[in-house]
Amino acid sequence: MNKKMTLALLLILGATTIFAQANYRPGLFFREDWKEIPAEIPLSQKHVNNPDLMVQLYGAGKDSLKKSNHERPADDPYYVWSGLCLGNWLVSLKHKQNNVDLTGFAKIRWRTKQAGVRSLHIALKLADGTWLVSNLSDGPSKDWRIKEFNIQDIKWHRLDIERVTETGPLEKPDLSNVEEIGFTDLMPGGKSAACSRLDWIEVDGKPVKR
Repeated sequence: MNKKMTLALLLILGATTIFAQANYRPGLFFREDWKEIPAEIPLSQKHVNNPDLMVQLYGAGKDSLKKSNHERPADDPYYVWSGLCLGNWLVSLKHKQNNVDLTGFAKIRWRTKQAGVRSLHIALKLADGTWLVSNLSDGPSKDWRIKEFNIQDIKWHRLDIERVTETGPLEKPDLSNVEEIGFTDLMPGGKSAACSRLDWIEVDGKPVKR
């Protein structure tokens, strides 16, 4: 092999290595940032901005979830609000065509603002119907805050979806085929002084054909 061929081969191998290293992290699976339309109760499909997603509501408090917005302050976002929920609640999003693999370097990011003692948890529905809720959460804040979760860092608990309550740990669940991704604070609302708010959510993961 002459020098030119050797150099070309090294360049190809180097480019392949760089490409592989750049692609071990999954890309954006979905983002949801609710439609900028007037505030309304309850939250429904017409408030979903991403045409590839379906919203699902669970729990005794689901009919009181609000897609909220205020004229003042001027930068108030369009967000999901739990303050009027009379029971526990959960909101999830389901892609119309694909499930998602949340193993490896998958991540979830969101912009939220909780009040009182509310902490917002990630909820997952696996393809086999199992529901999970994360031990990690996003607690109270005086202003909107962006938080990123490394899925590898999370310990999971079983979730009773009828009551929207945690029922104990589940060791090493298989997250390679997740059907729904959602959020809940596992509590009823307490109006503005005790509530959860979610502006937007992003999920990094590998699509899995359903």
